[in-house]
Amino acid sequence: MSTKVTFVELTAYEGVLPLATGYLQAYASQDEDIVAECSFEIFSQQATGDRVAVADELSAKDSDVYAVSCYLWNMGITRWVLDRLHERKPNAQFILGGPQVMNHMQDYVAADRENMVVCNGEGERTFLAYLKQIISGERDFHAVPGLSFWRDGELVTTPKSERIKDLNEIPSPFTTGVFADGLYSSAILETNRGCPYNCGFCAWGAATNDKVYKFDDDRVREDITWISEHQFASVFIADANWGIAPRDVELTKFIVEQKDKHGFPYRVDMAAAKNRPDRITTITDTLVRGGLVTSQTISLQSMDPHTLDMVQRSNIRLSAYTTLQSTLRERGINSNIELIWPLPGETLDSYQRGIGELCRLRGDVIVTYPQLLLYNTPIHKQRDVLGVQTARVPSEIAEADIVTSTNWVTNSEYEDGVWFAYVVHALYNVRSLYYLANYLDRTGLATFAEVYANAVGYFKNRPDAAVTQYFADSVKNLGNYDFRDSGMVAHMVLHACRAEFDELLTGFVRTQGWWADEGAQAAFELDLLARPYIYAEPMRAPDYEFTHVRYEIIDDHHASLTLPPAIGELLADLDMNDHEGPVPAEVLLDQNVLRKIPYVDELGLSQNALYCQGMFVCLRDYLPVFRPHGASVGV
Repeated sequence: MSTKVTFVELTAYEGVLPLATGYLQAYASQDEDIVAECSFEIFSQQATGDRVAVADELSAKDSDVYAVSCYLWNMGITRWVLDRLHERKPNAQFILGGPQVMNHMQDYVAADRENMVVCNGEGERTFLAYLKQIISGERDFHAVPGLSFWRDGELVTTPKSERIKDLNEIPSPFTTGVFADGLYSSAILETNRGCPYNCGFCAWGAATNDKVYKFDDDRVREDITWISEHQFASVFIADANWGIAPRDVELTKFIVEQKDKHGFPYRVDMAAAKNRPDRITTITDTLVRGGLVTSQTISLQSMDPHTLDMVQRSNIRLSAYTTLQSTLRERGINSNIELIWPLPGETLDSYQRGIGELCRLRGDVIVTYPQLLLYNTPIHKQRDVLGVQTARVPSEIAEADIVTSTNWVTNSEYEDGVWFAYVVHALYNVRSLYYLANYLDRTGLATFAEVYANAVGYFKNRPDAAVTQYFADSVKNLGNYDFRDSGMVAHMVLHACRAEFDELLTGFVRTQGWWADEGAQAAFELDLLARPYIYAEPMRAPDYEFTHVRYEIIDDHHASLTLPPAIGELLADLDMNDHEGPVPAEVLLDQNVLRKIPYVDELGLSQNALYCQGMFVCLRDYLPVFRPHGASVGV
């Protein structure tokens, strides 16, 4: 073997199995000439690692070909490493692939780097043809489909290869021995390729021309079995719409069967089908009962019909999401609703009203993600027409551009929207003013949106508080891009800054016109007592003079509450659905600790925030439980 090929995968998370690389190696290894001439090695490390060490280690491999996977989360470090490798290994060949560089050769490769090419699209056939040119010595890249490269200062792009319709043409990298044992803890499973939708913010449907092709059932079952037998702790199903096909229900059951047989995996993550609430409910229920998921993501993106039409998502039924949310709640299954801010067509008012409607529909958790302007998406192609302006996330690792204004949203309104998302997270998601906001909305004193918008105004004028300072800094520095951001807020609001946040909330409610209403005061007192603890820790008595709710702390995790009738009725409706009989005037509050861990300072803020990130979307795992007075107290 005279040609050494090193695959470079700089992953977002530690221990992730590099499936795309595995496909390339397995596919190329079907060719006898490649097997005879090439040796393969996979270099896989987390993108947050030491970039100098990464460059040094890759240089030391002295490879003839470096095949590099490029994504927005690793493009900063990838550029830096490529510059060093190109300088140190001028005779090596480089092939870049992935959604960040696809169709954008000129943005990433200088014209004088004729030994560096970019794969545009599905990689298996292109990579095989590329390697055959390398080992032949001719290196005529004009003969390679789906490739961009520089020749004599001119950019050359060859016609793309036809998509692989029979996916079984690609050997399984699992069962053909591509992946060494013990190197990875998280597997990626792909059962089909393609997406029938063409959402403006997503490259998935645009890249696959709406067609979905499947691996055979037997092939998928063999891959699932291999993953389970090799003790992978978690599996991410990389299909665009898990549950789009009836077989996905049976394959889900098979995953659970393998988990029961081999003990692995512990967790499954998926992107749920957009228009199949019935199937997704069955799939989620199966995984919950199998102990593999604790929460189902519902990717709404917007509640505004005009916005959904603008981003070509109007063919995804809004009713499907509301049906799914309702069914999951009835079955006691956690769910979290995803929104994107600001999409084209969305105004600050429509965004705020949409969140208010979701609160009214009793969505469990409402998470707003920034809109990332991704290459190869319809919005990127129409960015000038849509008035899209962006800001680059300050990072040496990633290369993320966040949309900060559109034709419908000014930069100032964008910032107000991010503030609003933070307030919703702090007051609704982690239940700081949950009962009060519900009471105000139900009585007509103030809508959810009005409560949260007014809280934004108050919080902005309180920069002295740690939580509001975090919000302000994050809005300014695009901190909402960090995947631990919501966990950090939960950590501060429910633990580190709990007493200070009580004081902040008290100051806010006392400035509002509806504060004269005694029911509002009583609902606020219930919020102070019922605010959950995200760590296993003793209850703390709020520093507040209670006048409507009487309480007695029984032990570290239990308290007895006496409630006014209207608030007892509100509590029973929101959190005691299985209660029968008259509304209880006295209830036991159980700050359940079954799935919580104690706060461990030695873990550091980052790890604790990561724990909180996983907990807050699993609402029922950390919310308090209410029982009629006289019910037995749990452990």
